[in-house]
Amino acid sequence: MDLLKGKTLLVTGVLTPSSIAYHVARLAQEEGANVVLTAYGRVRLVERLAQRLPSPAPVVELDVTDADHLASLPQRLAAHADRVDGVLHSVAYAPAEALGGNFLTARWDDVAPAFHVSAYSLQALVRAVRPMLGPGSSVVGLDFDASHAYAEYDWMGVAKAALESCARYLASYLGRDGIRVNLVAAGPLRTTAAVAIGPGGDEAARREGQRWHGKSPLGWDDQEFTPVARACVALLSDWFPATTGEIVHVDGGAHVIGDRPGVPVAAPSPPAGS
Repeated sequence: MDLLKGKTLLVTGVLTPSSIAYHVARLAQEEGANVVLTAYGRVRLVERLAQRLPSPAPVVELDVTDADHLASLPQRLAAHADRVDGVLHSVAYAPAEALGGNFLTARWDDVAPAFHVSAYSLQALVRAVRPMLGPGSSVVGLDFDASHAYAEYDWMGVAKAALESCARYLASYLGRDGIRVNLVAAGPLRTTAAVAIGPGGDEAARREGQRWHGKSPLGWDDQEFTPVARACVALLSDWFPATTGEIVHVDGGAHVIGDRPGVPVAAPSPPAGS
């Protein structure tokens, strides 16, 4: 459909082929975009992944907590593009001490990095690239519904609530310049980060995916990244010119279903291969 034909996107958060950001970058290229990736620390790894995309993508190093990295970002991006039409914020982190049931024991030193990387970095990244953003540009951040408390998500859940508020404030300040800011709240996907939350690793992540599938009216496949990638690409395109400050849920509808004690939620048939 060439939804992004002629547009240049900055995509953060590509680390493995199971990164949501990797699938957004892939689909964005298929829709005509010129994509630039960022890498935190493991530049060679991201460069190898960039070669696996439909078209090899340039990679710039970026630590969203490093003021020098952020200050020099426009200059380094200028080597690959004269403007940025869209930004994908797919950055989140919390120390183990702030996750996995440690909510009541976590200290500020454990919690502060979660807020810095997972919430404040949205404002920091947008501020850094703002000179390259023009009217019609779009910023999309990846979210996980922060309206509920989820077992073992703990301070990351609080940080996601801060991310949601940050996006609303950015939308209010940047709207006058024609820049949109929205979030996509995805259901649980079998990413490296998801597997690392709490004890149990991959098995625990698999059980959470099954639980989410049982709750979702449309069902949920935690290994299918395309629906989330499509939502991000649509918001990065010109198809939502009057939408900003919004949270688009791509979770099979689970966020609208309340848990009622003693009353099981009807589950659709399991997805193929589960």
